Amino acid sequence: MEYVTAVPPPCSEAAVPARSGRRSLALALMCGALGAAVALLATRQRWSEGTATVAGGAFPLTAKGSDVTGVPAALAIVGLAALVAVFAVRRAGRFAVSTLLALSGAGIVAAALFGASDSSALDDKAAKASGDTSATVASLTHTAWPYAAAVGGALILLAGLLALRYGRLWPAMSGRYERDGAPRLRRKAPVVDPDRPEDMWKALDRGEDPTGTGPA
Repeated sequence: MEYVTAVPPPCSEAAVPARSGRRSLALALMCGALGAAVALLATRQRWSEGTATVAGGAFPLTAKGSDVTGVPAALAIVGLAALVAVFAVRRAGRFAVSTLLALSGAGIVAAALFGASDSSALDDKAAKASGDTSATVASLTHTAWPYAAAVGGALILLAGLLALRYGRLWPAMSGRYERDGAPRLRRKAPVVDPDRPEDMWKALDRGEDPTGTGPA
């Protein structure tokens, strides 16, 4: 007796890109939103601290991320806007917005890493506190928040790269109004009862001919 092994039907070729599109879309949304939140949060935190000599004593100084550089916060907002705009455009427009999203993330990473060792913000505060324009901050230390901002930028960059790679598989905002490019069916005009004057007036208001002989 021969035994025939049942072979499962092959997966549809269209199902694989669809699954890739859904997974990449979910990952891009999560990375973009999380990255922007982390970058914005990090810019509100203390990035560096030090002391300035004022009246013979040490005066403590601190600088937040927004004092050091405003680039990460600005690009995080741009990245969020680009992440939303990806679904409002198609083809070349989607490619351009995806590129902007990736560049926003790269810019955040560069600005955050540069600001991690920057002391100009504290030097300015030291000059104001001491009244000496040539004064500089002493005992300078930095926190880990600039690197947290860089991680947020890296997540936005990843979202942009995913959009560049898989964006063509993602739906657009107007997709639910279309069905494979087929024209939408027009609703049938309501039947006008010639014995009811109100129906005839409503038909005239819609620009229809209540007699059915031609356009109103």
